[in-house]
Amino acid sequence: MAFDFYNERTDLLNISNLENGMPGITPKMGACLAEAAIFCLVSKDHKQGVLLRLDGECHHNLKLKWRESENADQCKRTWNDVEVATEYGAYGLAALLIAELTDYTVVERSKKGTGFDYWLGKKDAEGQLFQDKARLEVSGIRSGTENEILTRVKRKEGQIKRSNGIFPGVIAVVEFSSPRTRFKYR
Repeated sequence: MAFDFYNERTDLLNISNLENGMPGITPKMGACLAEAAIFCLVSKDHKQGVLLRLDGECHHNLKLKWRESENADQCKRTWNDVEVATEYGAYGLAALLIAELTDYTVVERSKKGTGFDYWLGKKDAEGQLFQDKARLEVSGIRSGTENEILTRVKRKEGQIKRSNGIFPGVIAVVEFSSPRTRFKYR
């Protein structure tokens, strides 16, 4: 695999850091993704300091931290479509986990039909656009069992397969009720 997770880097993940953006996510979009992730966690009765379990290709637990919403009712009305909230929240957590625990970051949103969501690139990369790149496919589940997570990973493996080639890929399935994230390399 082209990248590794470094579990010793941190035991704390501040979701609000998404507001700083990444090369492929503007600060405003990062704030939107953070708000969706926080909404999903809070709507599952999680509070600051909840442990996010990482499993699959890496095993680690991270305490989650975030900036509290100034208007919880407005946030609830904004994210009333829980499928959209789950999708955006999963994008945010997956992107942040990759950026915090690997040498990669999101560098570009993928186009529809490619079989994956984001292009990843080395944080310190210079030079050609697709040098040292990888693919990231993300899926979110509000509440899921181990079997539902495994089924989702297998479905995403089939989806990302259409773009198999020289670029490695990683699948991230974010489940908000536990909360946990399963990573799988392709």
